[in-house]
Amino acid sequence: MRRNSGGRIRPRHSYASIAGSLIWTIRTSGQPEMTRTPSNLPELRAALPALPCDDAGPVFSAPWEARAFAMTLSLHEQGLFTWTEWAECLSKAIIDAQAAGDPDDGKTYYSHWLTALERISARKGLLTIGTLEQRQNEWSIAARHTPHGQPIELK
Repeated sequence: MRRNSGGRIRPRHSYASIAGSLIWTIRTSGQPEMTRTPSNLPELRAALPALPCDDAGPVFSAPWEARAFAMTLSLHEQGLFTWTEWAECLSKAIIDAQAAGDPDDGKTYYSHWLTALERISARKGLLTIGTLEQRQNEWSIAARHTPHGQPIELK
């Protein structure tokens, strides 16, 4: 553990899941970091040339973006879809968003990523649309009842 002004800071771990099933662990301390760098980064970059990356790999503006990426990577590594399938699904999510008025300025990339993750998960039978809608509703209710600046907790 690192020390800070005499106190201990414990490393935090976030857990990614789909419909309550753990599929990935992300270590966070300040900025989100995945616990490991994807071994197939060149293949991923080839399939997704718009993926925000630096020399070390994907970059994220918020922890939820890293979690969505990690869930996608885990599902791919489990053989549930190919990068070609993923790229097609992500492309469709982006096209749909642009048709609905998304300004395509790069700020919404991971929103489209999350939409694609939801769609491919439903298409592959990893969750049902009903389960997804229920979880989105639970999240919305929890967000409305959470004081500003506090973490949202689903119960």
